[in-house]
Amino acid sequence: MASPPIPPQLDHLITRPFSFYPPIIGIEHNEWLYRKASWSEILVVNCKSGEEVWISRRYIGEVSRVDDPVLIVGLNRELEYTAGMVVPFQRRVIEMPVAVGGNPARPREAARLAPGLIVGIRMASEQDKRIFKLIGAAVTAAILLYVLAVSLSRQRVVFMAKDQTYLGLTARDDRTEVVVKLGEPATDHWSSEAGALQYEALDYPDRKLTVILMGSDRNSAQYVGTMDKNWQPVHSVPLRPAGTTDSLLRGLKRF
Repeated sequence: MASPPIPPQLDHLITRPFSFYPPIIGIEHNEWLYRKASWSEILVVNCKSGEEVWISRRYIGEVSRVDDPVLIVGLNRELEYTAGMVVPFQRRVIEMPVAVGGNPARPREAARLAPGLIVGIRMASEQDKRIFKLIGAAVTAAILLYVLAVSLSRQRVVFMAKDQTYLGLTARDDRTEVVVKLGEPATDHWSSEAGALQYEALDYPDRKLTVILMGSDRNSAQYVGTMDKNWQPVHSVPLRPAGTTDSLLRGLKRF
């Protein structure tokens, strides 16, 4: 019996590597090649391990229009690779065990059932006064340490907020909008003059960040993400119809 024909929407993936988004849990390397398809499943092979995996077609979404540096195939839900099969990923909730024969008490009921504390009252001696003074000194020191910790935490939050202003960037921002939000970059350069897509890098060494713009030409380049000082993506934007530019940024070589 003849094998089913290759679906038209996946025909161009036969010789071109692609990545799934979201990545399949349990498989470290997210780069695949399309092999064949049946009426209900498609067969893909991992480019690094060579392992072949069947995936139900109902989990396959749209293919991104951005194909440089890698195509992105969207998944309709999170999948997990286990026991040689790809199945929907289920997040597990672990509950604390209940004692044998016991019933879990609600917080209000537990508070209502808790016995009241009985405080003994007696005349304070000289030794008690010294103990109270030591306790007072310890409480005062604890309050001072708490105030100091809160002050340092606030300073750290303010510093982080200044370093994360790039989170306000969107896929609609061009170079002018980026400069308005982050200021003028220290350096500004393009990847090359050739190629179907043009990449522009705006360097902010004081922030240890590089903002990446991409477009079909240099006049239409828009924001696609931000790299850190080690050229690792720290911020990306959504792709239509599914996914983000994170995989695109990870495959982009430093220029």
